[in-house]
Amino acid sequence: MKSLSSFDFNERPFIAIWETTHACGLACVHCRAKADLNKLPDELTTSEAKKLIEDVAAMKTPVLIFSGGDALQRSDLPELVRHAKSLGLRIGVIPAVTPDLTPRRLEELKNAGVDQLALSLDAADSQTHDDLRQTPGVFERTLQAVGWAHKAKLSVQINSLVNVHNASQFDRLTALIETFPIVFWEIFFLVPTGRGKDLTLLTARAFDEVFEKIYAFQKRAPFVVKVTEAQHYRKFCINREAPHSARNGHLELPEMLRRQSGPDGSVGHAPSGVNSGKGFVFISCTGEIMPSGFLPLAAGNVKKDSIGEIYRNAAVFKALRDVKRLKGKCGRCAFNELCGGSRSRAWALTGDYLAEDPACSYQP
Repeated sequence: MKSLSSFDFNERPFIAIWETTHACGLACVHCRAKADLNKLPDELTTSEAKKLIEDVAAMKTPVLIFSGGDALQRSDLPELVRHAKSLGLRIGVIPAVTPDLTPRRLEELKNAGVDQLALSLDAADSQTHDDLRQTPGVFERTLQAVGWAHKAKLSVQINSLVNVHNASQFDRLTALIETFPIVFWEIFFLVPTGRGKDLTLLTARAFDEVFEKIYAFQKRAPFVVKVTEAQHYRKFCINREAPHSARNGHLELPEMLRRQSGPDGSVGHAPSGVNSGKGFVFISCTGEIMPSGFLPLAAGNVKKDSIGEIYRNAAVFKALRDVKRLKGKCGRCAFNELCGGSRSRAWALTGDYLAEDPACSYQP
């Protein structure tokens, strides 16, 4: 991917995620969407989905992710991927690991033009992972699917939730992930919303302990490692890589957080610190335009509104991009332009998306 160092998050997001459907055969305990087996009656039609894809391309947003629910529940998925590729978008797909995920379906996605396939693996053992997904056999099937995708010559990404269920076994999870032929590992930290609102969240100190492990691994990892919904990991890395930069006022992300492509040209990091509504936009399965799936405040709907106009001008999006609006220690922090704390977690825990992130231990 060509350099995007001049990318202006006030004008366009770096990444758009479309929740293709509410339907999913899993019942994950942390699911923000509370997805179940049923599609919603007003989900985007094929023609509405193509219009959404065209609007994302018109914004010059380079990356579009087909998420869910389970994206494989849409029979028109290959058609929509081909349409997106014809418009020059880089495409990721996040399927659920159910019996619908087969070698044939993966070949279909590869032939349609998918750039990156993301599979979820949340523990180093089957019982912990399958308990989280509330479906037996998912762990072993995920290991199979990694092999199927590799055989289909699809670039594979692993998504892992880190929380109290697996923080103590993070070293074991890392050792397992390291054996996979992947290009990208995305490490999510819990936002307690949807079904996840009933889960216990890691303490701020425990976040820091996991950051130490992620940082050590990231320094040697042969693939891109990205941390999601723990924006203060950027502050952690800056303090490790350039500890004096905050005092002299010259802050920038370390190179390892700016790798804009993987070793095979796969999708990498954004050029700057993405946050809800800041370099990022989420479209629900019914077309609602939101800052994030974890910050489900609808500012419009693609069935009647321009996604570009909503992203640039809706009050919630503009507030999220204005660090002067941040409250508490996030508002005082010298790292707030590159970090800003998890706006989604602030909203989930306090009801105020501009409040400080309770998961950060740093005191400015």
